[in-house]
Amino acid sequence: MVIIIVKFNHKSTMKRYIYPHFLLLALAMSLLLSSCVNHPSVPSASKAVKSLPAIFPDYCDVTVPCNIAPLNFMLPAGEYEACVARISTPDGQQQTYGSGVKVQIPESEWHAMLDASKGKSIKVEVWGQKKGEWLSFTPFEIHVAPEPIDEYLSYRLIEPSYVAWTFMEIAQRNLTSFEETQIFNNEITSTDRRKGQCINCHSYQNYKTDNMLFHVRLSNGGTVIVNDGKVSKVDLRRDYTISGGAYPAWHPTAKLVAFAACKTRQAFHTANHNKIEVFDLASDIILYDVKTDSVSIVSNDSTVLEVYPTWSPDGKYLYYCKTLPLPEELRDKDIRFTYPKLQYNLYRRSFDEASHSFGEEELVYDAASQDKSATLPRVSPDGRYLLFAQGQYGCFHIRHSDADAVCIPLNEQNPTPLDLTNLNSEGFADSYPTWSSNGHWIMLSSRRGDGNYSRVYFSYFNNGKAEKAFMLPQEDPEQNIFRLLCYNRPEFMVEPVGISVEEFSKAIK
Repeated sequence: MVIIIVKFNHKSTMKRYIYPHFLLLALAMSLLLSSCVNHPSVPSASKAVKSLPAIFPDYCDVTVPCNIAPLNFMLPAGEYEACVARISTPDGQQQTYGSGVKVQIPESEWHAMLDASKGKSIKVEVWGQKKGEWLSFTPFEIHVAPEPIDEYLSYRLIEPSYVAWTFMEIAQRNLTSFEETQIFNNEITSTDRRKGQCINCHSYQNYKTDNMLFHVRLSNGGTVIVNDGKVSKVDLRRDYTISGGAYPAWHPTAKLVAFAACKTRQAFHTANHNKIEVFDLASDIILYDVKTDSVSIVSNDSTVLEVYPTWSPDGKYLYYCKTLPLPEELRDKDIRFTYPKLQYNLYRRSFDEASHSFGEEELVYDAASQDKSATLPRVSPDGRYLLFAQGQYGCFHIRHSDADAVCIPLNEQNPTPLDLTNLNSEGFADSYPTWSSNGHWIMLSSRRGDGNYSRVYFSYFNNGKAEKAFMLPQEDPEQNIFRLLCYNRPEFMVEPVGISVEEFSKAIK
Protein backbone atom coordinates (compact mmCIF):
# COMPACT_ATOMS: atom_id res chain seq x y z
CA MET A 1 0.00 0.00 0.00
CA VAL A 2 1.22 3.50 -0.85
CA ILE A 3 0.06 6.44 1.29
CA ILE A 4 0.67 9.99 0.09
CA ILE A 5 -0.04 12.95 2.34
CA VAL A 6 -0.34 16.39 0.77
CA LYS A 7 -0.24 19.40 3.14
CA PHE A 8 -1.43 22.87 2.13
CA ASN A 9 -0.29 25.81 4.29
CA HIS A 10 -2.65 28.46 2.94
CA LYS A 11 -6.16 28.58 1.55
CA SER A 12 -5.02 30.45 -1.55
CA THR A 13 -2.40 27.79 -2.19
CA MET A 14 -5.07 25.14 -1.88
CA LYS A 15 -7.38 26.99 -4.25
CA ARG A 16 -4.67 27.45 -6.85
CA TYR A 17 -3.12 23.99 -6.74
CA ILE A 18 -5.58 21.45 -5.44
CA TYR A 19 -7.48 20.85 -8.67
CA PRO A 20 -4.74 20.49 -11.30
CA HIS A 21 -2.18 18.98 -8.96
CA PHE A 22 -4.58 16.64 -7.23
CA LEU A 23 -5.83 15.39 -10.60
CA LEU A 24 -2.27 14.75 -11.71
CA LEU A 25 -1.60 13.01 -8.41
CA ALA A 26 -4.72 10.87 -8.80
CA LEU A 27 -3.68 9.95 -12.33
CA ALA A 28 -0.20 8.99 -11.15
CA MET A 29 -1.70 6.85 -8.39
CA SER A 30 -4.00 5.19 -10.88
CA LEU A 31 -1.10 4.38 -13.18
CA LEU A 32 0.97 3.11 -10.25
CA LEU A 33 -1.78 0.82 -9.04
CA SER A 34 -2.61 -0.40 -12.54
CA SER A 35 1.05 -1.26 -13.07
CA CYS A 36 0.86 -3.68 -10.14
CA VAL A 37 -0.47 -6.50 -12.32
CA ASN A 38 -1.75 -9.55 -10.51
CA HIS A 39 -0.04 -12.72 -11.77
CA PRO A 40 -1.72 -15.41 -9.64
CA SER A 41 -0.60 -19.00 -9.33
CA VAL A 42 -2.40 -21.72 -11.24
CA PRO A 43 -4.51 -23.83 -8.81
CA SER A 44 -2.50 -26.81 -7.58
CA ALA A 45 -5.57 -29.05 -7.68
CA SER A 46 -8.67 -28.74 -9.84
CA LYS A 47 -11.51 -30.76 -11.32
CA ALA A 48 -11.46 -31.06 -15.12
CA VAL A 49 -14.58 -29.86 -16.91
CA LYS A 50 -15.02 -31.02 -20.50
CA SER A 51 -16.39 -27.75 -21.81
CA LEU A 52 -15.18 -24.30 -22.76
CA PRO A 53 -15.41 -21.66 -20.03
CA ALA A 54 -18.53 -19.47 -20.11
CA ILE A 55 -16.48 -16.28 -20.34
CA PHE A 56 -17.91 -12.87 -21.15
CA PRO A 57 -17.33 -11.58 -23.72
CA ASP A 58 -17.02 -14.85 -25.62
CA TYR A 59 -13.50 -14.82 -27.02
CA CYS A 60 -13.15 -18.60 -27.35
CA ASP A 61 -11.58 -19.58 -30.69
CA VAL A 62 -11.96 -16.16 -32.33
CA THR A 63 -9.64 -14.64 -34.94
CA VAL A 64 -8.43 -11.17 -34.00
CA PRO A 65 -6.32 -8.40 -35.59
CA CYS A 66 -2.61 -8.33 -34.82
CA ASN A 67 -3.01 -4.86 -33.24
CA ILE A 68 -6.26 -5.14 -31.22
CA ALA A 69 -6.56 -4.03 -27.58
CA PRO A 70 -6.41 -6.75 -24.87
CA LEU A 71 -9.32 -9.19 -24.92
CA ASN A 72 -10.18 -8.86 -21.24
CA PHE A 73 -12.93 -11.17 -20.00
CA MET A 74 -14.68 -12.49 -16.92
CA LEU A 75 -16.58 -15.47 -15.54
CA PRO A 76 -20.16 -14.91 -14.28
CA ALA A 77 -19.80 -13.05 -10.97
CA GLY A 78 -22.84 -14.61 -9.35
CA GLU A 79 -21.67 -18.13 -10.15
CA TYR A 80 -17.90 -18.01 -9.57
CA GLU A 81 -15.72 -16.56 -6.82
CA ALA A 82 -12.43 -16.34 -8.70
CA CYS A 83 -10.83 -16.84 -12.10
CA VAL A 84 -7.26 -17.58 -13.24
CA ALA A 85 -6.11 -17.65 -16.87
CA ARG A 86 -2.79 -18.85 -18.24
CA ILE A 87 -1.90 -17.42 -21.63
CA SER A 88 0.82 -18.96 -23.79
CA THR A 89 2.35 -17.89 -27.11
CA PRO A 90 4.01 -20.05 -29.79
CA ASP A 91 7.50 -18.79 -28.87
CA GLY A 92 7.18 -19.95 -25.26
CA GLN A 93 5.98 -16.77 -23.54
CA GLN A 94 3.61 -17.63 -20.70
CA GLN A 95 1.83 -15.56 -18.06
CA THR A 96 -1.07 -15.87 -15.65
CA TYR A 97 -3.76 -13.28 -14.95
CA GLY A 98 -6.77 -12.99 -12.69
CA SER A 99 -8.29 -10.75 -10.05
CA GLY A 100 -11.63 -11.79 -8.67
CA VAL A 101 -13.59 -13.20 -11.60
CA LYS A 102 -11.91 -10.90 -14.14
CA VAL A 103 -8.93 -11.37 -16.42
CA GLN A 104 -7.40 -8.01 -17.35
CA ILE A 105 -4.15 -8.01 -19.33
CA PRO A 106 -1.76 -5.03 -19.45
CA GLU A 107 -1.59 -3.51 -22.92
CA SER A 108 2.20 -3.82 -23.26
CA GLU A 109 2.19 -7.51 -22.34
CA TRP A 110 -0.78 -8.23 -24.62
CA HIS A 111 0.77 -6.52 -27.65
CA ALA A 112 4.00 -8.47 -27.09
CA MET A 113 1.91 -11.66 -27.21
CA LEU A 114 0.18 -10.53 -30.41
CA ASP A 115 3.54 -9.78 -32.05
CA ALA A 116 4.83 -13.25 -31.11
CA SER A 117 1.65 -14.94 -32.41
CA LYS A 118 1.01 -13.12 -35.69
CA GLY A 119 -0.33 -15.64 -38.19
CA LYS A 120 -0.48 -18.24 -35.40
CA SER A 121 -2.48 -18.70 -32.16
CA ILE A 122 -2.43 -17.78 -28.49
CA LYS A 123 -3.42 -20.60 -26.12
CA VAL A 124 -5.71 -19.73 -23.20
CA GLU A 125 -6.33 -21.99 -20.18
CA VAL A 126 -8.98 -20.94 -17.67
CA TRP A 127 -9.69 -22.04 -14.10
CA GLY A 128 -12.76 -20.94 -12.17
CA GLN A 129 -13.49 -21.27 -8.47
CA LYS A 130 -17.07 -22.31 -7.74
CA LYS A 131 -18.32 -22.94 -4.21
CA GLY A 132 -14.72 -23.21 -3.04
CA GLU A 133 -13.72 -25.79 -5.67
CA TRP A 134 -11.43 -25.03 -8.60
CA LEU A 135 -12.59 -26.18 -12.03
CA SER A 136 -10.32 -26.41 -15.08
CA PHE A 137 -11.98 -25.87 -18.45
CA THR A 138 -11.11 -27.03 -21.94
CA PRO A 139 -8.39 -24.71 -23.30
CA PHE A 140 -9.18 -22.51 -26.28
CA GLU A 141 -7.21 -20.52 -28.81
CA ILE A 142 -7.20 -16.93 -29.97
CA HIS A 143 -6.02 -16.88 -33.58
CA VAL A 144 -3.99 -13.80 -34.52
CA ALA A 145 -4.47 -12.67 -38.12
CA PRO A 146 -1.49 -11.09 -39.89
CA GLU A 147 -3.71 -8.22 -41.04
CA PRO A 148 -4.27 -5.27 -38.66
CA ILE A 149 -7.54 -3.48 -38.07
CA ASP A 150 -7.98 0.27 -38.60
CA GLU A 151 -6.64 2.03 -35.55
CA TYR A 152 -9.75 4.12 -34.84
CA LEU A 153 -13.48 3.66 -34.60
CA SER A 154 -16.25 6.21 -34.02
CA TYR A 155 -19.85 5.70 -32.91
CA ARG A 156 -22.81 7.56 -31.51
CA LEU A 157 -23.60 6.69 -27.89
CA ILE A 158 -27.34 6.95 -27.27
CA GLU A 159 -29.89 5.56 -24.87
CA PRO A 160 -32.20 2.91 -26.37
CA SER A 161 -35.26 4.91 -25.36
CA TYR A 162 -38.53 4.24 -27.13
CA VAL A 163 -40.21 7.66 -26.96
CA ALA A 164 -37.59 10.36 -26.40
CA TRP A 165 -33.86 10.93 -26.13
CA THR A 166 -31.79 13.27 -24.00
CA PHE A 167 -27.98 13.25 -23.84
CA MET A 168 -26.04 11.73 -26.73
CA GLU A 169 -22.49 11.98 -28.00
CA ILE A 170 -20.31 10.98 -30.93
CA ALA A 171 -17.17 9.34 -29.55
CA GLN A 172 -14.00 7.88 -31.02
CA ARG A 173 -12.09 4.89 -29.73
CA ASN A 174 -8.53 3.75 -30.30
CA LEU A 175 -8.87 0.06 -31.15
CA THR A 176 -5.27 -0.72 -30.17
CA SER A 177 -5.91 0.55 -26.63
CA PHE A 178 -8.87 1.55 -24.47
CA GLU A 179 -8.64 5.28 -25.09
CA GLU A 180 -12.03 6.83 -25.86
CA THR A 181 -12.50 10.55 -26.50
CA GLN A 182 -15.48 12.71 -27.36
CA ILE A 183 -15.94 14.22 -30.81
CA PHE A 184 -19.08 16.14 -29.83
CA ASN A 185 -22.16 15.94 -27.59
CA ASN A 186 -25.62 17.46 -27.98
CA GLU A 187 -25.65 19.45 -24.75
CA ILE A 188 -22.89 21.86 -25.76
CA THR A 189 -24.83 23.93 -28.30
CA SER A 190 -28.45 23.07 -27.54
CA THR A 191 -30.09 26.39 -26.64
CA ASP A 192 -33.64 25.12 -26.16
CA ARG A 193 -33.97 22.29 -23.63
CA ARG A 194 -37.60 21.72 -24.57
CA LYS A 195 -36.73 21.37 -28.23
CA GLY A 196 -33.53 19.40 -27.68
CA GLN A 197 -30.82 18.58 -30.16
CA CYS A 198 -29.94 15.43 -32.10
CA ILE A 199 -26.49 14.72 -33.55
CA ASN A 200 -26.06 11.88 -36.02
CA CYS A 201 -24.72 10.52 -39.32
CA HIS A 202 -20.99 11.05 -38.75
CA SER A 203 -19.20 10.20 -42.00
CA TYR A 204 -15.64 10.32 -43.38
CA GLN A 205 -14.07 10.47 -46.80
CA ASN A 206 -12.11 7.28 -47.50
CA TYR A 207 -11.61 6.51 -43.77
CA LYS A 208 -9.78 9.81 -43.17
CA THR A 209 -10.96 12.74 -41.05
CA ASP A 210 -9.76 15.91 -42.85
CA ASN A 211 -12.99 15.66 -44.84
CA MET A 212 -15.91 14.57 -42.68
CA LEU A 213 -19.35 15.62 -41.52
CA PHE A 214 -22.16 15.05 -39.05
CA HIS A 215 -25.69 16.37 -38.75
CA VAL A 216 -27.17 18.59 -36.03
CA ARG A 217 -30.95 18.55 -35.89
CA LEU A 218 -33.49 20.77 -34.10
CA SER A 219 -31.65 23.33 -31.93
CA ASN A 220 -28.94 25.09 -34.01
CA GLY A 221 -29.62 22.59 -36.79
CA GLY A 222 -27.49 22.09 -39.89
CA THR A 223 -24.82 19.85 -41.38
CA VAL A 224 -21.34 20.31 -39.93
CA ILE A 225 -18.79 19.93 -42.73
CA VAL A 226 -15.03 19.59 -42.30
CA ASN A 227 -13.36 20.48 -45.60
CA ASP A 228 -9.56 20.03 -45.60
CA GLY A 229 -9.59 20.53 -41.84
CA LYS A 230 -11.76 23.67 -41.87
CA VAL A 231 -15.15 23.55 -40.13
CA SER A 232 -18.39 25.14 -41.27
CA LYS A 233 -22.12 24.57 -40.92
CA VAL A 234 -24.30 24.39 -44.03
CA ASP A 235 -28.00 24.05 -44.75
CA LEU A 236 -28.54 21.34 -47.36
CA ARG A 237 -32.19 22.22 -47.90
CA ARG A 238 -33.10 23.80 -51.21
CA ASP A 239 -36.47 24.93 -52.55
CA TYR A 240 -36.38 21.99 -54.99
CA THR A 241 -35.58 19.24 -52.42
CA ILE A 242 -38.00 17.60 -50.02
CA SER A 243 -35.63 18.02 -47.06
CA GLY A 244 -32.02 18.44 -46.08
CA GLY A 245 -29.56 15.59 -46.39
CA ALA A 246 -29.42 12.36 -44.40
CA TYR A 247 -27.40 9.11 -44.53
CA PRO A 248 -24.29 10.64 -46.16
CA ALA A 249 -21.69 8.95 -48.37
CA TRP A 250 -18.50 10.79 -49.31
CA HIS A 251 -17.10 10.20 -52.78
CA PRO A 252 -13.74 8.46 -52.23
CA THR A 253 -11.69 11.20 -53.96
CA ALA A 254 -13.85 14.16 -55.05
CA LYS A 255 -15.37 16.83 -52.78
CA LEU A 256 -18.83 15.35 -53.29
CA VAL A 257 -21.28 13.78 -50.85
CA ALA A 258 -24.34 11.74 -51.80
CA PHE A 259 -27.30 11.98 -49.42
CA ALA A 260 -30.82 10.75 -49.06
CA ALA A 261 -33.37 13.55 -48.71
CA CYS A 262 -36.10 12.07 -46.51
CA LYS A 263 -39.34 12.83 -44.76
CA THR A 264 -38.86 10.36 -41.92
CA ARG A 265 -41.35 9.29 -39.27
CA GLN A 266 -41.34 6.98 -36.25
CA ALA A 267 -44.00 4.72 -34.80
CA PHE A 268 -43.88 2.92 -31.47
CA HIS A 269 -45.29 -0.53 -30.89
CA THR A 270 -46.98 -1.56 -27.66
CA ALA A 271 -46.79 -5.33 -28.19
CA ASN A 272 -44.49 -5.98 -31.17
CA HIS A 273 -41.10 -7.38 -30.20
CA ASN A 274 -39.38 -4.91 -32.57
CA LYS A 275 -40.64 -1.94 -30.48
CA ILE A 276 -39.92 0.84 -33.03
CA GLU A 277 -40.63 1.42 -36.70
CA VAL A 278 -38.85 4.09 -38.72
CA PHE A 279 -40.10 4.75 -42.24
CA ASP A 280 -40.10 7.44 -44.91
CA LEU A 281 -43.10 9.28 -46.33
CA ALA A 282 -40.86 10.38 -49.20
CA SER A 283 -37.19 9.84 -50.01
CA ASP A 284 -34.87 10.93 -52.85
CA ILE A 285 -31.14 10.80 -53.62
CA ILE A 286 -29.22 14.10 -53.90
CA LEU A 287 -25.60 15.09 -54.52
CA TYR A 288 -23.84 17.88 -52.62
CA ASP A 289 -20.80 19.66 -54.04
CA VAL A 290 -18.70 20.80 -51.09
CA LYS A 291 -16.64 23.24 -53.17
CA THR A 292 -19.59 25.15 -54.64
CA ASP A 293 -22.16 24.54 -51.87
CA SER A 294 -24.59 23.29 -54.52
CA VAL A 295 -27.15 20.48 -54.41
CA SER A 296 -28.30 18.50 -57.45
CA ILE A 297 -30.96 15.81 -57.79
CA VAL A 298 -29.77 12.29 -58.57
CA SER A 299 -33.18 10.65 -58.47
CA ASN A 300 -36.59 11.80 -57.21
CA ASP A 301 -39.22 9.36 -58.45
CA SER A 302 -42.29 10.18 -56.35
CA THR A 303 -43.71 6.65 -56.70
CA VAL A 304 -40.80 4.99 -54.86
CA LEU A 305 -38.49 5.56 -51.89
CA GLU A 306 -34.71 5.82 -52.40
CA VAL A 307 -32.24 5.84 -49.53
CA TYR A 308 -28.76 4.87 -48.23
CA PRO A 309 -26.37 5.88 -51.02
CA THR A 310 -22.81 4.53 -51.00
CA TRP A 311 -19.92 4.72 -53.50
CA SER A 312 -17.78 2.04 -55.04
CA PRO A 313 -14.13 2.41 -53.89
CA ASP A 314 -13.10 3.75 -57.32
CA GLY A 315 -15.93 6.33 -57.26
CA LYS A 316 -17.34 5.13 -60.58
CA TYR A 317 -20.65 3.80 -59.21
CA LEU A 318 -23.23 5.02 -56.74
CA TYR A 319 -25.14 2.23 -55.00
CA TYR A 320 -28.43 2.82 -53.18
CA CYS A 321 -31.65 1.18 -51.98
CA LYS A 322 -35.04 1.64 -53.63
CA THR A 323 -38.53 0.27 -53.04
CA LEU A 324 -40.84 -1.15 -55.64
CA PRO A 325 -44.01 0.92 -56.14
CA LEU A 326 -46.80 -0.08 -53.78
CA PRO A 327 -49.84 -1.76 -55.33
CA GLU A 328 -52.32 0.84 -56.49
CA GLU A 329 -54.88 -0.10 -53.85
CA LEU A 330 -52.35 0.72 -51.08
CA ARG A 331 -50.83 3.95 -52.39
CA ASP A 332 -53.29 6.28 -50.63
CA LYS A 333 -53.38 4.29 -47.38
CA ASP A 334 -51.83 5.46 -44.10
CA ILE A 335 -48.18 4.34 -44.05
CA ARG A 336 -48.56 3.25 -40.44
CA PHE A 337 -50.48 0.31 -41.84
CA THR A 338 -48.70 -0.24 -45.16
CA TYR A 339 -45.06 -0.08 -43.90
CA PRO A 340 -44.72 -3.92 -43.73
CA LYS A 341 -45.25 -3.94 -47.50
CA LEU A 342 -42.21 -1.72 -48.16
CA GLN A 343 -39.25 -3.76 -49.39
CA TYR A 344 -36.03 -2.36 -50.81
CA ASN A 345 -33.79 -3.70 -53.57
CA LEU A 346 -30.20 -2.66 -54.27
CA TYR A 347 -29.38 -0.64 -57.38
CA ARG A 348 -26.46 1.30 -58.81
CA ARG A 349 -25.74 4.01 -61.38
CA SER A 350 -22.44 4.72 -63.12
CA PHE A 351 -20.93 8.13 -62.34
CA ASP A 352 -18.80 10.47 -64.42
CA GLU A 353 -16.77 12.67 -62.08
CA ALA A 354 -15.93 15.28 -64.73
CA SER A 355 -19.55 16.06 -65.60
CA HIS A 356 -21.18 14.92 -62.33
CA SER A 357 -23.60 12.90 -64.46
CA PHE A 358 -25.13 9.50 -63.70
CA GLY A 359 -25.89 6.58 -66.01
CA GLU A 360 -28.94 4.37 -66.22
CA GLU A 361 -30.10 2.45 -63.18
CA GLU A 362 -28.98 -1.18 -62.79
CA LEU A 363 -30.53 -3.75 -60.45
CA VAL A 364 -27.77 -5.28 -58.30
CA TYR A 365 -29.73 -7.44 -55.84
CA ASP A 366 -33.40 -8.34 -55.91
CA ALA A 367 -34.35 -8.78 -52.26
CA ALA A 368 -38.09 -8.22 -52.76
CA SER A 369 -38.40 -11.33 -54.91
CA GLN A 370 -37.24 -13.29 -51.84
CA ASP A 371 -39.73 -11.45 -49.62
CA LYS A 372 -36.84 -9.49 -48.07
CA SER A 373 -35.65 -5.89 -47.84
CA ALA A 374 -32.00 -4.85 -48.33
CA THR A 375 -30.50 -1.68 -46.83
CA LEU A 376 -27.22 0.02 -45.87
CA PRO A 377 -24.98 -1.24 -48.70
CA ARG A 378 -21.19 -1.01 -48.46
CA VAL A 379 -18.74 -2.10 -51.18
CA SER A 380 -15.51 -3.82 -50.08
CA PRO A 381 -12.30 -1.81 -50.63
CA ASP A 382 -11.18 -4.22 -53.36
CA GLY A 383 -14.55 -3.86 -55.13
CA ARG A 384 -15.26 -7.61 -55.03
CA TYR A 385 -18.09 -7.79 -52.49
CA LEU A 386 -21.24 -5.92 -51.51
CA LEU A 387 -22.16 -5.99 -47.83
CA PHE A 388 -25.58 -4.90 -46.56
CA ALA A 389 -28.25 -5.42 -43.89
CA GLN A 390 -31.37 -7.39 -44.68
CA GLY A 391 -34.70 -7.91 -42.96
CA GLN A 392 -38.19 -8.82 -44.02
CA TYR A 393 -39.34 -5.25 -44.66
CA GLY A 394 -38.45 -1.57 -44.26
CA CYS A 395 -35.22 0.41 -44.29
CA PHE A 396 -34.45 0.74 -40.56
CA HIS A 397 -33.40 -2.69 -39.34
CA ILE A 398 -31.58 -1.74 -36.14
CA ARG A 399 -34.77 -2.64 -34.24
CA HIS A 400 -35.78 -5.66 -36.33
CA SER A 401 -34.89 -8.94 -34.63
CA ASP A 402 -34.77 -10.78 -37.97
CA ALA A 403 -32.15 -8.42 -39.43
CA ASP A 404 -28.83 -9.92 -40.53
CA ALA A 405 -25.76 -8.87 -42.46
CA VAL A 406 -25.57 -10.24 -46.01
CA CYS A 407 -22.61 -10.28 -48.40
CA ILE A 408 -22.68 -11.05 -52.12
CA PRO A 409 -19.93 -11.24 -54.74
CA LEU A 410 -20.17 -8.38 -57.21
CA ASN A 411 -20.10 -8.64 -60.98
CA GLU A 412 -21.72 -12.07 -60.98
CA GLN A 413 -25.01 -13.02 -62.56
CA ASN A 414 -27.53 -14.04 -59.86
CA PRO A 415 -24.96 -13.88 -57.03
CA THR A 416 -25.36 -16.29 -54.13
CA PRO A 417 -24.93 -14.73 -50.66
CA LEU A 418 -21.89 -15.87 -48.71
CA ASP A 419 -22.22 -17.87 -45.51
CA LEU A 420 -22.14 -15.30 -42.68
CA THR A 421 -23.36 -17.65 -39.96
CA ASN A 422 -20.27 -16.87 -37.88
CA LEU A 423 -20.98 -13.14 -38.07
CA ASN A 424 -24.73 -12.94 -37.49
CA SER A 425 -26.65 -13.70 -34.31
CA GLU A 426 -29.80 -15.76 -33.93
CA GLY A 427 -32.95 -13.77 -33.19
CA PHE A 428 -31.29 -10.37 -32.59
CA ALA A 429 -30.92 -7.31 -34.80
CA ASP A 430 -27.61 -7.19 -36.70
CA SER A 431 -27.22 -3.99 -38.67
CA TYR A 432 -24.87 -1.22 -39.90
CA PRO A 433 -22.33 -3.65 -41.42
CA THR A 434 -19.19 -2.08 -42.86
CA TRP A 435 -15.63 -2.85 -43.97
CA SER A 436 -12.24 -1.94 -42.57
CA SER A 437 -9.97 -0.06 -44.98
CA ASN A 438 -8.02 -3.22 -45.86
CA GLY A 439 -11.20 -5.26 -46.37
CA HIS A 440 -10.20 -7.97 -43.86
CA TRP A 441 -12.54 -6.94 -41.04
CA ILE A 442 -16.31 -6.66 -41.05
CA MET A 443 -17.91 -4.62 -38.29
CA LEU A 444 -21.56 -4.43 -37.30
CA SER A 445 -23.85 -3.15 -34.58
CA SER A 446 -25.67 -6.02 -32.89
CA ARG A 447 -28.29 -6.33 -30.14
CA ARG A 448 -27.30 -9.93 -29.39
CA GLY A 449 -27.33 -10.72 -25.70
CA ASP A 450 -30.18 -8.71 -24.19
CA GLY A 451 -31.98 -7.44 -27.30
CA ASN A 452 -31.93 -3.83 -26.09
CA TYR A 453 -28.39 -2.48 -26.24
CA SER A 454 -26.45 -2.54 -29.49
CA ARG A 455 -22.76 -3.41 -29.18
CA VAL A 456 -19.94 -3.44 -31.73
CA TYR A 457 -18.75 -6.78 -33.14
CA PHE A 458 -15.93 -7.64 -35.55
CA SER A 459 -15.34 -10.61 -37.82
CA TYR A 460 -12.25 -11.61 -39.78
CA PHE A 461 -13.00 -11.81 -43.51
CA ASN A 462 -10.62 -13.64 -45.83
CA ASN A 463 -11.30 -14.94 -49.35
CA GLY A 464 -15.05 -14.87 -48.90
CA LYS A 465 -15.12 -16.51 -45.46
CA ALA A 466 -16.18 -14.74 -42.24
CA GLU A 467 -14.86 -16.07 -38.91
CA LYS A 468 -16.57 -16.04 -35.51
CA ALA A 469 -17.54 -12.51 -34.46
CA PHE A 470 -16.11 -10.99 -31.27
CA MET A 471 -17.18 -8.01 -29.19
CA LEU A 472 -15.28 -4.74 -28.98
CA PRO A 473 -12.89 -5.30 -26.03
CA GLN A 474 -13.03 -3.05 -22.97
CA GLU A 475 -10.53 -2.47 -20.17
CA ASP A 476 -13.16 -3.66 -17.68
CA PRO A 477 -15.24 -6.44 -19.26
CA GLU A 478 -18.18 -5.46 -17.06
CA GLN A 479 -18.45 -2.20 -18.99
CA ASN A 480 -20.10 -4.22 -21.76
CA ILE A 481 -22.89 -4.96 -19.28
CA PHE A 482 -23.25 -1.76 -17.28
CA ARG A 483 -22.73 0.86 -19.97
CA LEU A 484 -26.42 1.41 -20.67
CA LEU A 485 -25.91 3.06 -24.06
CA CYS A 486 -26.20 1.84 -27.63
CA TYR A 487 -23.28 1.97 -30.05
CA ASN A 488 -24.91 3.50 -33.11
CA ARG A 489 -23.48 3.76 -36.66
CA PRO A 490 -19.96 2.46 -35.97
CA GLU A 491 -17.48 3.75 -38.56
CA PHE A 492 -13.85 2.80 -39.14
CA MET A 493 -11.19 5.55 -39.34
CA VAL A 494 -7.47 5.33 -40.03
CA GLU A 495 -6.83 8.41 -37.90
CA PRO A 496 -8.60 10.31 -35.11
CA VAL A 497 -10.70 13.41 -35.62
CA GLY A 498 -8.38 16.37 -35.09
CA ILE A 499 -11.07 19.04 -34.72
CA SER A 500 -11.68 19.96 -31.08
CA VAL A 501 -15.09 20.03 -29.41
CA GLU A 502 -14.67 23.82 -29.07
CA GLU A 503 -14.10 24.27 -32.81
CA PHE A 504 -17.22 22.26 -33.62
CA SER A 505 -19.16 24.26 -31.04
CA LYS A 506 -18.20 27.59 -32.61
CA ALA A 507 -19.24 26.43 -36.08
CA ILE A 508 -22.59 25.12 -34.85
CA LYS A 509 -23.42 28.30 -32.91
